[in-house]
Amino acid sequence: MKLPQSYYLQDDVVVIARDLIGKKILSVMGGELTSGIITETEAYRGYDDKACHAHLGRFTERTKIMYEEGGVAYVYLCYGIHHLFNVITNSKDRADAVLIRAVEPLAGIEVMLERRSKDQLDKTLTSGPGNFTKAFGLDRSHYGADLTGDQVWIEEDKSLALKAEEISVSKRIGIDYAEEDKDLPWRFYLNSSIYVSKK
Repeated sequence: MKLPQSYYLQDDVVVIARDLIGKKILSVMGGELTSGIITETEAYRGYDDKACHAHLGRFTERTKIMYEEGGVAYVYLCYGIHHLFNVITNSKDRADAVLIRAVEPLAGIEVMLERRSKDQLDKTLTSGPGNFTKAFGLDRSHYGADLTGDQVWIEEDKSLALKAEEISVSKRIGIDYAEEDKDLPWRFYLNSSIYVSKK
């Protein structure tokens, strides 16, 4: 079942980041369906998190979508190479986001392999936020995409329900600039999956 917008309007981005582990993300690009289980996320909180792009109310062409109501996509280019896909949460003007860092591929694996120019399936296909977006055909054109729409969305599959001990918690990756906030335990991953960027 597709997650409704009300799901994304919850006010604790850390809770959502953890809860998204085990949910299914799907994309339809050029008529091609790809899907996978979300295995790794990171939470970013607008008002007091030095790692967040919207910290201290930073409002730019890039970050403006973060201030919209939850349930839209924030996609940005990292190092001029990788598109990173984030889920905007909370109410308007809160600027909270969950970065999807990795998924375990389910449907459309041949399509993913072609997009990634790979010959065979291994954990690097969709592990790491840039690899995931490329495999799923996601890029800057999906900035602001409605997550209750038909291009990219997240579903809950009750058969994928996880126990608390199956989800590991750590500090986030690659945010040494964030001073004391770099150590916040806001990264979550499915510890039974090989499709995780770093354990």
